[in-house]
Amino acid sequence: MTTVANGLGPDAEHRTKPTGWILRAVVSAHVVAIVGQPVFAGVYLTGDYDSLRWHAVGADVVTSLGYLQVIAAIMVWVRLRHPWPFLATMAVVAAETVQYFAGLDGALWLHIPVGVMTIAALVVLFIAVWRQPLPKREAGHA
Repeated sequence: MTTVANGLGPDAEHRTKPTGWILRAVVSAHVVAIVGQPVFAGVYLTGDYDSLRWHAVGADVVTSLGYLQVIAAIMVWVRLRHPWPFLATMAVVAAETVQYFAGLDGALWLHIPVGVMTIAALVVLFIAVWRQPLPKREAGHA
């Protein structure tokens, strides 16, 4: 018979830890912000030139959330010993940075396709962090 310490249940060690929940929250906010970007760009392309300002503000918000996500992913790596969220986040943030500066430069030939790829990558990362628990792993698994 299995005894349960602290009344947490037999699978308590396999549940997502608070650090993992922080990463999930930041990734979720990041996805919401980045999905708004093509909407603002589309409204701009229909002739509402004021919405370019919304697109620029959205880019700043998305970029800031990306950097917060890097911090959260580092916490997950250090505290829970899961390196993959950090590596995936760095790939997304690198793409966002390229996309951000391409947009500032007006290089739409680069800005639009990198933006589409960045949104797709972030949605995949969102699914990955919500699909499986983020428990603490033993030191040998990192």
